Amino acid sequence: MSIISRRSFTLGMLATTPVVAACGNGIGSNRGQQIDARSDATLDYLYSRYPATREIADKSTGVLVMPLVTEGGLIVGGGYGRGALRVGGVTVDYYSATKGSVGLQIGAQQFAHVLFFMTEDALSRFRRATGWVAGADVEYVFNDQGGNLRADTVTTTAPVVAVVFGQAGALVGASLEGMKYTRIIP
Repeated sequence: MSIISRRSFTLGMLATTPVVAACGNGIGSNRGQQIDARSDATLDYLYSRYPATREIADKSTGVLVMPLVTEGGLIVGGGYGRGALRVGGVTVDYYSATKGSVGLQIGAQQFAHVLFFMTEDALSRFRRATGWVAGADVEYVFNDQGGNLRADTVTTTAPVVAVVFGQAGALVGASLEGMKYTRIIP
């Protein structure tokens, strides 16, 4: 029977750490392509269902597309989704969206949302943040008001415009308040 010394154990752990750390980093996977394909389909749906959002997209400096966010709760709730940040129509980063809540709630739902960054400053603050949380500078536009959007009125009032749509499920109210966005490697 052999006894491993502390030095051997420590050297072994240091040698295996890079191998273990590389296991889940997403390099070589097709998850980025899946997110891009879902983002394309989400934008196509948004533009066909709410044509005025195309004008907002044209005036924006960047667009964060979250094709599917799933949330649920029974007193304590949470949500998660993954999406792509596009600048000039090209994906530049991938992000996850997480949400937690406590209160009177029961059910589950899925929805999509798109954040339009209307100013360079808003986009750069989002990209520099280690974890950006949707806050007071976001103008929310929900699915029942999407057909009435006008780019000239919305873009002058808010640096970030959020469009929430495609809701399915039985949880009252979809909100991005408290949603935290973090850059990921898919």
